[in-house]
Amino acid sequence: MRLKEARIAPLQDDEFTEEQKEAVLPLASWGRVLNIFRTLLRAPRAFKRFNVWGGYVLSDKNDLPPREREIIILRVGYLCSSGYEWAQHEVIGRDCGLTDIEIQRIKEGPASPLWNDLERAMLTAADELVRDHFVSDGTWAALSPLTDKQKMDVVFTVGQYTQVSMMLNSFGVQLDDGLTLDPDLTR
Repeated sequence: MRLKEARIAPLQDDEFTEEQKEAVLPLASWGRVLNIFRTLLRAPRAFKRFNVWGGYVLSDKNDLPPREREIIILRVGYLCSSGYEWAQHEVIGRDCGLTDIEIQRIKEGPASPLWNDLERAMLTAADELVRDHFVSDGTWAALSPLTDKQKMDVVFTVGQYTQVSMMLNSFGVQLDDGLTLDPDLTR
């Protein structure tokens, strides 16, 4: 975590305006509203639009298998030093079939011998997009087992979670109860 406290405090339930209550209603089925959403609700119109795009990236409309999507998201969270992102998606990644060893190897990136060729290419694409905002020709070719739509979803996923990491880091969104900060993501 880059900040030890929030720069923008997450809203408490009793602080919600009618517009914010309406915006958060779709999340009611989760049982709780996470700090990221409580923070973004300070801009309710942006929050609504953010959830539409974020919902696409995390849904079955994204043609990447959930496990591979989570490899990409965790890599972005790590590259962006986003402790919150990493902690949330560590849980989601396990639910999508990632092992503890794979989650730890994501930190090593494409250099880890654990990955198959396609996983290595997706990790390389994430690295290139975060660092240079461009997928090189060689990496694009290595993604050839993917459909064009899946390649687009790699870029969409990296872009979404780079933005999310920037917001989390800059706003100082703190971990939700029950999450643990990875010691490699303390600054």
